Amino acid sequence: MTDTLTITRQKPLWTVGRRKTAIARLRIVPGEGRLFVNGRSADEFFGGHERHKASALSPFKVAKTLAAHDVFVTTTGGGVTGQADAIRLGVARAMVAMDPKLRTALRAKGLLTRDPRAVERKKSGQPKARKRFQHSKR
Repeated sequence: MTDTLTITRQKPLWTVGRRKTAIARLRIVPGEGRLFVNGRSADEFFGGHERHKASALSPFKVAKTLAAHDVFVTTTGGGVTGQADAIRLGVARAMVAMDPKLRTALRAKGLLTRDPRAVERKKSGQPKARKRFQHSKR
């Protein structure tokens, strides 16, 4: 396996990231280091959610591998938090695909781990997943 991956506009790199019910599909092509989410820039998509924007862009702080590439993201499902974390995982996976030497640095920051937490299912005979109906002693 070669250490370098050739990415062109005709043959982009595709990765996916997931968190809760959110799914982020990423297409990486040569460019100027811009990030587009659902057809909008990252600033426009996240708006005033600076914490979520920082979370989605955190793999870029570890390494500047994608500085010469544009990232186009399509997200579905979940909310802003889940989508931001899904983007973070997808970007981290893309960095490892382009440069396997970054794996240890990204793994140390916890950026390659898929967060397994999800909503617990509702059980029958209960109003919610863990809440119980009120018990009547008499």
